[in-house]
Amino acid sequence: MSDDQWAALEPLLLAAATTGRASRSKRMLIDGIRWRVRTGAPRWDLPPCYGP
Repeated sequence: MSDDQWAALEPLLLAAATTGRASRSKRMLIDGIRWRVRTGAPRWDLPPCYGP
């Protein structure tokens, strides 16, 4: 995702919750979801660069 695309999308996302496990970057999460949809790969084949 380009920086311009992320700048348009980020304000639309909900704020981080104050309870529970802290998440990594929302951008990394969105990129990981996009990778799975694009490739059709199962969750366990997700490259480590997108986090757990």
